[in-house]
Amino acid sequence: MLAHEADVSERHLAQLELGEGNVSIVLLRRITTALNIPIAEVFTTSKPNAEAEDALRRVLERVPGAQLETVVARLRREFGENDLARRGRIALIGLRGAGKSTLGSKLAEDLEIPFVELDQEIEKDAGMDLAEIFSLYGQTGYRRIEKKTLDRVLREHARAVISIGGGVVSEKETYDQLLAKCFTVWIKAHPEEHMSRVVAQGDFRAMADNTEAMEDLRRILEAREPLYRRADVQLETSRETVLQSFLKLKQAVQSSEK
Repeated sequence: MLAHEADVSERHLAQLELGEGNVSIVLLRRITTALNIPIAEVFTTSKPNAEAEDALRRVLERVPGAQLETVVARLRREFGENDLARRGRIALIGLRGAGKSTLGSKLAEDLEIPFVELDQEIEKDAGMDLAEIFSLYGQTGYRRIEKKTLDRVLREHARAVISIGGGVVSEKETYDQLLAKCFTVWIKAHPEEHMSRVVAQGDFRAMADNTEAMEDLRRILEAREPLYRRADVQLETSRETVLQSFLKLKQAVQSSEK
Protein backbone atom coordinates (compact mmCIF):
# COMPACT_ATOMS: atom_id res chain seq x y z
CA MET A 1 0.00 0.00 0.00
CA LEU A 2 2.83 2.37 0.86
CA ALA A 3 4.59 1.61 -2.43
CA HIS A 4 1.37 2.32 -4.32
CA GLU A 5 0.62 5.56 -2.46
CA ALA A 6 4.21 6.83 -2.86
CA ASP A 7 4.45 5.70 -6.50
CA VAL A 8 7.62 3.66 -5.93
CA SER A 9 8.32 0.00 -6.64
CA GLU A 10 8.06 -2.40 -3.72
CA ARG A 11 11.61 -3.58 -4.42
CA HIS A 12 13.03 -0.03 -4.24
CA LEU A 13 11.04 0.66 -1.08
CA ALA A 14 12.41 -2.52 0.53
CA GLN A 15 15.97 -1.44 -0.37
CA LEU A 16 15.38 1.94 1.26
CA GLU A 17 14.03 0.31 4.41
CA LEU A 18 17.16 -1.86 4.61
CA GLY A 19 19.44 1.11 4.05
CA GLU A 20 20.68 -0.32 0.75
CA GLY A 21 19.22 2.20 -1.69
CA ASN A 22 19.66 5.89 -2.47
CA VAL A 23 16.70 8.17 -2.07
CA SER A 24 16.06 11.61 -3.53
CA ILE A 25 14.34 14.38 -1.61
CA VAL A 26 11.44 14.19 -4.07
CA LEU A 27 10.94 10.46 -3.46
CA LEU A 28 11.40 10.90 0.29
CA ARG A 29 8.71 13.56 0.30
CA ARG A 30 6.33 11.23 -1.57
CA ILE A 31 6.95 8.49 0.99
CA THR A 32 6.49 10.74 4.02
CA THR A 33 3.35 12.24 2.46
CA ALA A 34 1.95 8.73 2.03
CA LEU A 35 2.80 8.01 5.68
CA ASN A 36 1.24 11.35 6.71
CA ILE A 37 4.34 12.39 8.71
CA PRO A 38 6.66 15.43 8.45
CA ILE A 39 9.75 14.76 6.34
CA ALA A 40 11.96 15.80 9.27
CA GLU A 41 10.59 12.92 11.35
CA VAL A 42 12.52 10.32 9.32
CA PHE A 43 15.78 11.95 10.42
CA THR A 44 14.91 11.93 14.13
CA THR A 45 16.98 9.28 15.91
CA SER A 46 15.14 9.33 19.22
CA LYS A 47 12.34 11.07 21.05
CA PRO A 48 12.95 13.03 24.27
CA ASN A 49 10.70 10.70 26.28
CA ALA A 50 11.64 7.48 24.49
CA GLU A 51 13.02 5.84 27.65
CA ALA A 52 9.90 6.62 29.69
CA GLU A 53 7.65 5.46 26.84
CA ASP A 54 9.55 2.19 26.58
CA ALA A 55 9.21 1.63 30.34
CA LEU A 56 5.48 2.31 30.21
CA ARG A 57 5.11 -0.03 27.24
CA ARG A 58 6.86 -2.82 29.13
CA VAL A 59 4.54 -2.32 32.10
CA LEU A 60 1.46 -2.46 29.89
CA GLU A 61 2.72 -5.62 28.18
CA ARG A 62 2.66 -7.36 31.56
CA VAL A 63 -0.94 -6.36 32.31
CA PRO A 64 -3.35 -9.30 31.78
CA GLY A 65 -5.55 -8.79 28.74
CA ALA A 66 -8.74 -8.86 30.80
CA GLN A 67 -7.50 -5.91 32.90
CA LEU A 68 -6.00 -3.83 30.11
CA GLU A 69 -9.18 -1.87 29.36
CA THR A 70 -9.49 -0.95 33.06
CA VAL A 71 -5.88 0.30 33.14
CA VAL A 72 -6.41 2.39 30.00
CA ALA A 73 -9.59 3.88 31.48
CA ARG A 74 -7.70 4.87 34.64
CA LEU A 75 -4.95 6.53 32.61
CA ARG A 76 -7.52 8.46 30.61
CA ARG A 77 -9.24 9.66 33.78
CA GLU A 78 -5.94 10.68 35.34
CA PHE A 79 -4.17 12.27 32.39
CA GLY A 80 -6.77 12.75 29.65
CA GLU A 81 -9.03 15.69 28.98
CA ASN A 82 -11.45 16.69 31.74
CA ASP A 83 -13.67 13.62 31.99
CA LEU A 84 -16.89 15.61 32.29
CA ALA A 85 -16.07 17.52 29.10
CA ARG A 86 -15.11 14.29 27.34
CA ARG A 87 -18.42 12.64 28.16
CA GLY A 88 -20.33 15.55 26.73
CA ARG A 89 -19.40 14.22 23.29
CA ILE A 90 -20.54 10.69 22.45
CA ALA A 91 -18.74 9.17 19.46
CA LEU A 92 -20.14 6.07 17.78
CA ILE A 93 -17.60 3.96 15.90
CA GLY A 94 -17.86 0.71 13.93
CA LEU A 95 -18.31 -0.56 10.41
CA ARG A 96 -21.08 0.60 8.14
CA GLY A 97 -24.31 -1.25 8.80
CA ALA A 98 -23.80 -1.48 12.56
CA GLY A 99 -26.51 1.11 13.24
CA LYS A 100 -24.46 4.20 14.11
CA SER A 101 -26.62 6.70 12.21
CA THR A 102 -29.96 5.26 13.32
CA LEU A 103 -29.00 4.93 16.97
CA GLY A 104 -26.99 8.15 17.01
CA SER A 105 -29.82 10.32 15.70
CA LYS A 106 -32.27 8.77 18.21
CA LEU A 107 -29.85 9.32 21.10
CA ALA A 108 -29.16 12.92 20.08
CA GLU A 109 -32.88 13.62 19.88
CA ASP A 110 -33.44 12.04 23.29
CA LEU A 111 -30.59 14.05 24.87
CA GLU A 112 -31.57 17.21 22.96
CA ILE A 113 -28.06 17.71 21.59
CA PRO A 114 -26.80 17.92 17.96
CA PHE A 115 -26.23 14.79 15.89
CA VAL A 116 -23.19 14.99 13.61
CA GLU A 117 -22.43 12.61 10.73
CA LEU A 118 -18.68 13.07 10.28
CA ASP A 119 -18.79 11.77 6.68
CA GLN A 120 -21.28 14.52 5.77
CA GLU A 121 -19.07 17.12 7.44
CA ILE A 122 -16.07 15.83 5.47
CA GLU A 123 -18.02 16.20 2.23
CA LYS A 124 -19.05 19.71 3.26
CA ASP A 125 -15.45 20.74 4.03
CA ALA A 126 -14.07 19.18 0.85
CA GLY A 127 -16.87 20.41 -1.40
CA MET A 128 -17.32 16.95 -2.94
CA ASP A 129 -18.63 13.51 -2.04
CA LEU A 130 -16.52 10.78 -0.48
CA ALA A 131 -16.06 8.86 -3.74
CA GLU A 132 -14.60 11.97 -5.40
CA ILE A 133 -12.30 12.60 -2.42
CA PHE A 134 -10.87 9.08 -2.64
CA SER A 135 -10.56 9.35 -6.42
CA LEU A 136 -8.67 12.65 -6.30
CA TYR A 137 -6.63 12.34 -3.10
CA GLY A 138 -6.52 8.63 -2.29
CA GLN A 139 -6.70 7.08 1.17
CA THR A 140 -3.94 9.28 2.59
CA GLY A 141 -5.55 12.51 1.42
CA TYR A 142 -8.93 11.41 2.75
CA ARG A 143 -7.45 10.70 6.20
CA ARG A 144 -5.91 14.18 6.33
CA ILE A 145 -9.27 15.77 5.53
CA GLU A 146 -10.98 13.49 8.06
CA LYS A 147 -8.62 14.60 10.82
CA LYS A 148 -9.06 18.31 10.04
CA THR A 149 -12.83 17.93 9.95
CA LEU A 150 -12.86 16.04 13.25
CA ASP A 151 -10.72 18.79 14.80
CA ARG A 152 -13.30 21.36 13.71
CA VAL A 153 -16.29 19.33 14.91
CA LEU A 154 -14.71 18.82 18.35
CA ARG A 155 -13.97 22.55 18.62
CA GLU A 156 -17.51 23.53 17.62
CA HIS A 157 -19.41 21.02 19.77
CA ALA A 158 -18.94 20.70 23.50
CA ARG A 159 -21.94 18.35 23.50
CA ALA A 160 -22.99 16.18 20.56
CA VAL A 161 -23.50 12.65 19.31
CA ILE A 162 -21.02 12.00 16.50
CA SER A 163 -21.14 9.12 14.02
CA ILE A 164 -17.61 8.28 12.84
CA GLY A 165 -16.48 6.30 9.78
CA GLY A 166 -15.30 2.77 10.57
CA GLY A 167 -11.74 3.28 9.31
CA VAL A 168 -10.85 6.04 11.77
CA VAL A 169 -9.39 3.45 14.15
CA SER A 170 -6.61 2.77 11.62
CA GLU A 171 -5.29 6.32 12.01
CA LYS A 172 -3.56 6.30 15.40
CA GLU A 173 -3.31 10.07 15.94
CA THR A 174 -6.92 10.72 14.92
CA TYR A 175 -8.25 7.78 16.94
CA ASP A 176 -6.24 8.73 20.03
CA GLN A 177 -7.71 12.22 19.82
CA LEU A 178 -11.21 10.79 19.53
CA LEU A 179 -10.71 8.56 22.58
CA ALA A 180 -9.28 11.45 24.59
CA LYS A 181 -12.04 13.93 23.76
CA CYS A 182 -15.16 11.74 23.44
CA PHE A 183 -17.02 9.01 25.28
CA THR A 184 -16.62 6.36 22.61
CA VAL A 185 -19.03 3.50 21.87
CA TRP A 186 -18.25 0.64 19.50
CA ILE A 187 -21.49 -0.28 17.73
CA LYS A 188 -20.94 -3.86 16.56
CA ALA A 189 -22.83 -6.61 14.76
CA HIS A 190 -22.20 -9.95 13.12
CA PRO A 191 -20.72 -9.69 9.58
CA GLU A 192 -23.92 -11.07 8.03
CA GLU A 193 -25.96 -8.34 9.68
CA HIS A 194 -23.51 -5.65 8.56
CA MET A 195 -23.91 -6.86 4.99
CA SER A 196 -27.69 -7.20 5.04
CA ARG A 197 -28.12 -3.72 6.53
CA VAL A 198 -25.84 -2.15 3.90
CA VAL A 199 -27.89 -3.84 1.15
CA ALA A 200 -31.10 -2.66 2.85
CA GLN A 201 -29.74 0.90 2.62
CA GLY A 202 -29.67 0.48 -1.15
CA ASP A 203 -25.97 -0.28 -1.66
CA PHE A 204 -25.89 -3.34 -3.92
CA ARG A 205 -22.15 -3.21 -4.64
CA ALA A 206 -21.55 -5.85 -1.98
CA MET A 207 -24.32 -8.44 -2.18
CA ALA A 208 -25.15 -10.60 0.81
CA ASP A 209 -24.49 -13.81 -1.15
CA ASN A 210 -21.08 -12.63 -2.36
CA THR A 211 -18.72 -15.02 -0.60
CA GLU A 212 -15.63 -12.96 -1.41
CA ALA A 213 -17.19 -9.77 -0.04
CA MET A 214 -18.18 -11.57 3.17
CA GLU A 215 -14.68 -12.91 3.63
CA ASP A 216 -13.26 -9.41 3.12
CA LEU A 217 -15.67 -8.06 5.71
CA ARG A 218 -14.71 -10.74 8.22
CA ARG A 219 -11.02 -10.01 7.70
CA ILE A 220 -11.58 -6.28 8.24
CA LEU A 221 -13.52 -6.91 11.44
CA GLU A 222 -10.89 -9.31 12.72
CA ALA A 223 -8.04 -6.89 11.97
CA ARG A 224 -9.78 -3.90 13.55
CA GLU A 225 -11.29 -5.63 16.57
CA PRO A 226 -8.34 -4.90 18.92
CA LEU A 227 -8.61 -1.23 17.96
CA TYR A 228 -12.38 -1.07 18.34
CA ARG A 229 -12.02 -2.62 21.81
CA ARG A 230 -10.25 0.51 23.00
CA ALA A 231 -13.65 2.23 23.04
CA ASP A 232 -15.25 2.99 26.40
CA VAL A 233 -18.25 0.75 25.68
CA GLN A 234 -19.07 -2.08 23.27
CA LEU A 235 -22.68 -2.36 22.11
CA GLU A 236 -23.80 -5.51 20.29
CA THR A 237 -26.78 -4.87 17.97
CA SER A 238 -27.09 -8.29 16.29
CA ARG A 239 -30.55 -9.85 16.39
CA GLU A 240 -31.98 -6.82 18.21
CA THR A 241 -34.60 -4.28 17.28
CA VAL A 242 -33.65 -0.63 16.95
CA LEU A 243 -35.52 0.10 20.19
CA GLN A 244 -33.68 -2.63 22.11
CA SER A 245 -30.29 -1.38 20.90
CA PHE A 246 -31.24 2.23 21.60
CA LEU A 247 -32.26 1.47 25.19
CA LYS A 248 -28.93 -0.34 25.75
CA LEU A 249 -27.03 2.63 24.31
CA LYS A 250 -28.95 5.11 26.43
CA GLN A 251 -28.31 3.03 29.55
CA ALA A 252 -24.58 2.84 28.77
CA VAL A 253 -24.39 6.63 28.39
CA GLN A 254 -26.35 7.25 31.58
CA SER A 255 -24.17 4.81 33.51
CA SER A 256 -21.05 6.66 32.38
CA GLU A 257 -22.36 9.88 33.89
CA LYS A 258 -22.67 8.45 37.40
